[in-house]
Amino acid sequence: MPLLARSVLTPLHIDVRRGAVADLAAILSDGRISAGGDVAVVVGPGQGEKIAELLRPSLRSADVFTVSGGTLDAADELGGKLRARSYDAVVGIGGGKTIDVAKYAATRRGLPMVSVATALANDGIASPVASLITEGLKGSYGVHIPIAVIVDLDFVEAGPERHNRAGIGDVVSNISALADWELARQVRGEPVDGLAASLARAGAEAVLNHPGDMTDDAFVTVLADALISSGLAMAVCGTSRPSSGGCHEIMHAVDALFPGTASHGELAGLGALFCTFLRGDERRFVEMSACLARHGLPRLPAEVGLTDDRFVEAVQFAPATRPDRYTILEHLAMSATETRERLADYAGALRDHLG
Repeated sequence: MPLLARSVLTPLHIDVRRGAVADLAAILSDGRISAGGDVAVVVGPGQGEKIAELLRPSLRSADVFTVSGGTLDAADELGGKLRARSYDAVVGIGGGKTIDVAKYAATRRGLPMVSVATALANDGIASPVASLITEGLKGSYGVHIPIAVIVDLDFVEAGPERHNRAGIGDVVSNISALADWELARQVRGEPVDGLAASLARAGAEAVLNHPGDMTDDAFVTVLADALISSGLAMAVCGTSRPSSGGCHEIMHAVDALFPGTASHGELAGLGALFCTFLRGDERRFVEMSACLARHGLPRLPAEVGLTDDRFVEAVQFAPATRPDRYTILEHLAMSATETRERLADYAGALRDHLG
């Protein structure tokens, strides 16, 4: 994975609440972002277009561009359009694919980017990573973190519930990713950034232990803050290590081998739970499994439509998705037969502990 755009600075503005979009025009006219409202507004199909319409009366000099697909080609095409005239900033409004396209294009043009998230599916809303599809495979590209992050709970609530719940899996996977990072420190002497680890862990613990669900504003706010903290953790240390370990290797492998299986967050949560089992951390395994079950997230391959054989194939392929990364998967170096046996043990452990 390319070195990320390292930064120890937090965004100038973070706003997570109901009605946050109402103040977007004022935020964009902040002299630190745009003196005259000369911004490129990037939207995807759906709620992004609704928000752009709300902005038009107060941002008459803004241009609105619609993107779809979350591909590298779409990001490059947008970058070409951004060269048409001078912009002060790029505003990405929508879900993860739209924001990633906007982040990538803004970074390549050297423009600050404002992230306006209408879904909480993953930590891309504030991360220095853009996940884009090229030649049918999803790749990760280092980008600058957004200069401002806005999450309007009204628009999140109006979006698909499954997308928002997936963000829980992505945040909880930090627990497994951090354990992999510590393993790499012990075995290979890889340095661990304490501040980055603390940011990623705090958000994960908050979501893991919160009694609420997606119908509770307090819980949704905690989830949004945790996703933002994960993005900042990656920006602090210049690597995705705080939020990406064996869990994400499995997720990327499933995406590559069996595209369209499930969302980023759903697969990250499943991968994290399996890796935690492999690590032998029973306390964390029980905590994480209970959290995923409580929020209706998958814990078994069959729950995302994968056969055991396909999941084993993905686990075998997973280390190849991040050749430079050392996780529990590289540490154990399991054969296909061993992986199949551990998967059976994992399913049994789920039945024994939680039914």
